[in-house]
Amino acid sequence: MKKSLQAALSSCHICPRGCGINRLEGKKGFCAAPLLPKVALVSVHEWEEPPISGTKGSGTVFFSHCNLRCVFCQNHTISQENRGKEISVKRLSEIFLEQQERGLHNVNLVSASHFIPQIAAALEIARNKGLSIPVVYNSNGYEALEGLHMLDGLIDIYLPDFKYWDNTLGRQYSSAPHYAETTAKAILEMRRQTKTDVINEKGLMERGLIVRHLVLPSHYKDSFLVLDWIRKFLGTDTWVSLLNQYTPMYRAADFPKIARRLTTFEYEKVTEYFLEIGLKNGFVQQRSAATAEYTPIFDLSGVVSADTFHQQ
Repeated sequence: MKKSLQAALSSCHICPRGCGINRLEGKKGFCAAPLLPKVALVSVHEWEEPPISGTKGSGTVFFSHCNLRCVFCQNHTISQENRGKEISVKRLSEIFLEQQERGLHNVNLVSASHFIPQIAAALEIARNKGLSIPVVYNSNGYEALEGLHMLDGLIDIYLPDFKYWDNTLGRQYSSAPHYAETTAKAILEMRRQTKTDVINEKGLMERGLIVRHLVLPSHYKDSFLVLDWIRKFLGTDTWVSLLNQYTPMYRAADFPKIARRLTTFEYEKVTEYFLEIGLKNGFVQQRSAATAEYTPIFDLSGVVSADTFHQQ
């Protein structure tokens, strides 16, 4: 059974941190997120996976704050430094409709887990006012079932990361205890909600699941274990996006094993293993994707009103 917005926020357990704080009273937990949704950028994203960005782009909505502490985060100015602007649930619903009015293929909610109750309410409002394009939930994978249950029936496409299989890496690089088993349960729930993948005649995903995995330098063998889990529990037809875009940003220089770019050898070993174990549907990236140039500029475009929107 879904919780109401008030019930969920009066004792916050919507992510695996389970802080239990009363956000209605202004208390802040691990993510330090406020009561109102906080957004840093509303933009057009043309570099997501092809079934997401298509020809017109994906309507990204970047949320501030995060329930992870990834030392290599390329969006650290909003995830860790919390740049952004608090807006009302009503304004958030308007943003969703504005993305549709721009003719974009979908609304893409980026790093939104700590605002799930508010987003669910905004989506209900927007749907009642005519929102009909698919909604993408673009996640770091570290999700609680309680939060995901609030999204059941509201999300069309789940786009989660599966960052690590070795929980030592999850603790060291993201301050995330039990990352692997937590993410595994979350992705299985995402699969339950979306059931099967639907891709239309234009090659756009209308419903489904794409699992992302960022290959890390020095840890490509951990990638093998993530792919093994996908094959065993989700099946060989699962869409998997193998990311070659790792760039040592933020605090990565403090961690010698990831203080460099990924080598061609490391990435090719993972793509070869993908094929070796029989996975069929995947996306790969060129080495040129590993640059800070693709990091958005979080200047609040599109957050306050449509007049401030520009293509990112």
